[in-house]
Amino acid sequence: MDVSFVHLAIRNIFIESLDMDLKLKGKKAVITAGASGIGRAIAEGLAREGVHIFIVDSNKQLAKKSTEEIEKKYGVKALSMMIDLSKSEQYIELLNKIENDFGGVDILINNVGLGGSREMIQDADDEKWSSNWDINVMAAVRMSRGLIPIMRQRGGGGIINIASICGKQPLSDNPIYAVTKAALIMFSKCLANEAILDNIRVNCINPGYTQTTGMNELVKHISEKQVINKDEAIQQIVKEVPIKRFACPEEIASLVVFLCSPLASYCVGSEYYIDGGWLRTVA
Repeated sequence: MDVSFVHLAIRNIFIESLDMDLKLKGKKAVITAGASGIGRAIAEGLAREGVHIFIVDSNKQLAKKSTEEIEKKYGVKALSMMIDLSKSEQYIELLNKIENDFGGVDILINNVGLGGSREMIQDADDEKWSSNWDINVMAAVRMSRGLIPIMRQRGGGGIINIASICGKQPLSDNPIYAVTKAALIMFSKCLANEAILDNIRVNCINPGYTQTTGMNELVKHISEKQVINKDEAIQQIVKEVPIKRFACPEEIASLVVFLCSPLASYCVGSEYYIDGGWLRTVA
């Protein structure tokens, strides 16, 4: 199967078939790690619905390029800011810019994540645990804690946390990622119970293997380690996934955009798996 052809076809279907009005026009969304991969696909999916976009990313040039392209293509307001989300002291300026320059927020997508470290528990030091914890868990905690008061003033909103199937079904060589993503899933549930009192709906998305930069690095790692070509490495990765391919970022984004909309008004505190059938148990 030509994987590139499949992904191109899926992207075209995603772009051409979204004729439903999701009642999101004029809303404002903040997306962490929104300049590429799943975050960029979510930003575009929301912008297509008329949502104004604020991208938070560690890559200043890529974030600027993304906002310029989104503004031009969809006619929405798009801003960005470079920040290291592992540093708690950098949040004050970010939150002030979101409130004052962007004019508030209705939707928060906690998408930033750190993974692919491929360690064993016995070999991982405290610094590696802390760095993963700060990005995979505390970034969502800090962003949510900082922006919920602004959402409350605007009458409510929605928060989507992007976790991982690994929070439920761990990989053998990525335990820190699995532990921190499991914590993010539980954080989502706990926050959902609190935030719904302010008409803020919190849900969690658990993607499986998705075609991103991180996945490309994993394919390269396996290819070099086992001295096999790229296609053989991909087939080895997806052999236990019933659909036998990676997801496109747009396939993740399509559900995220729907969950942000009033059409998903009764979806609260749930976790949704987009994994091609890979999860081996009942979620």
